[in-house]
Amino acid sequence: MMVASPPFAVAASLIAFFFLSKIAAAQFPQNSTGIYNLHLPTPYQSLCAGLIHPSGYPCSEHKIQTRDGYFLVLQRVSSPNVDLRAQPGPPVLLQHGLFMAGDAWFLNSPEQSLGFILADEGFDVWVGNVRGTRWSQGHISLSEEDKEYWDWSWQELALYDLSEMINHIYSITNSKVFIVGHSQGTIMSLAALTQPDIAEMVEAAALLCPISYLEHISTQFVIRMVDVHLDQMILAMGIHQLNFRSDWGINLLNSICDGHVDCNDLLTSITGKNCCFNNSRVDFYLDYEPHPSSAKNFHHLFQMIRKGTFSKYDYGILKNLIEYGQLKPPAFDLSLIPKSLPLLMAYGGNDALADVADFQHTLKELQSTPQLVYLENYGHVDFIVSTTAKEDLHDQLIGFFRSWGKSSSS
Repeated sequence: MMVASPPFAVAASLIAFFFLSKIAAAQFPQNSTGIYNLHLPTPYQSLCAGLIHPSGYPCSEHKIQTRDGYFLVLQRVSSPNVDLRAQPGPPVLLQHGLFMAGDAWFLNSPEQSLGFILADEGFDVWVGNVRGTRWSQGHISLSEEDKEYWDWSWQELALYDLSEMINHIYSITNSKVFIVGHSQGTIMSLAALTQPDIAEMVEAAALLCPISYLEHISTQFVIRMVDVHLDQMILAMGIHQLNFRSDWGINLLNSICDGHVDCNDLLTSITGKNCCFNNSRVDFYLDYEPHPSSAKNFHHLFQMIRKGTFSKYDYGILKNLIEYGQLKPPAFDLSLIPKSLPLLMAYGGNDALADVADFQHTLKELQSTPQLVYLENYGHVDFIVSTTAKEDLHDQLIGFFRSWGKSSSS
């Protein structure tokens, strides 16, 4: 939503979208012509109906409400060969990254997508969708047209959305929950797991492209946007929702990448070189991605890059005093994550967003010693859509969960 006067709002949106559309486009590879054919999403009624049922998997939708009034929808997916009522498997929650939603775990074939693979392996798969995404919309009193509806960052996604998802799954299954997070999903997970009431409901967590610090982010494209304070410009323009799926936004993005800007190396310039995705599925990916997020969330991530901290949102000195009772925002203390909580962390040698130096910083602050999976050729996107991820990563992840599930139940 934009609260500026109409002419200024349109101009401001065009300027902001020129930069931001590059980020959205960078979530996915180009087709063979080097053009991103972004278009309006297919009007499915639900994620279950649009993506999971057609592949032959049972899927149900669960609507929950956060403490601050947002409505979220989780999908529950199982194997067509397993009756969860008669033979319930261990619950696992899949938490997506920035500008994505739960569909990210099902974008490849059932043999290549982690959501389907976990179901086939007997897990009770729950799919998270944070506020603002197309699958989790609505609020008890606010409209999406209200700027207050978008007044949140990953801080609220961790402490409200993820917390409520875990609590719901725990209450339904009467079992501790396995978590898989990717990118922003790992930021949310690490922040949430510093809270004892959340951590006690979690069996183990697998974090793909784990992020808590962004000080050494190596993508020059993002660094330039940070340097020009693009995030602050967007907020000053009165833009609160970052939605790349509007008609004019889609047309602008396609025109930018169709001769006006060299987009050939755009994905690599943002995420690092990805080794293993299937270029032929780009148009299918763009049926679902990107999803909206908030300008405040974007600003919070840029604060992390500038300050080198893993902290709550920085409102400035005066509002920090009101919100937090101190001049600076409180840090999320990673040493509060229980030493007894098993962690698997998978990171890539070509990931320009989850830099190895920042990852090492995260490891030093943890009490535990996580199981590490290093994939030298993987970039940021590979961890979601790699066609070889089952052999490279998923088999190890499943073995990790099964080993801890057995030890806790014995």
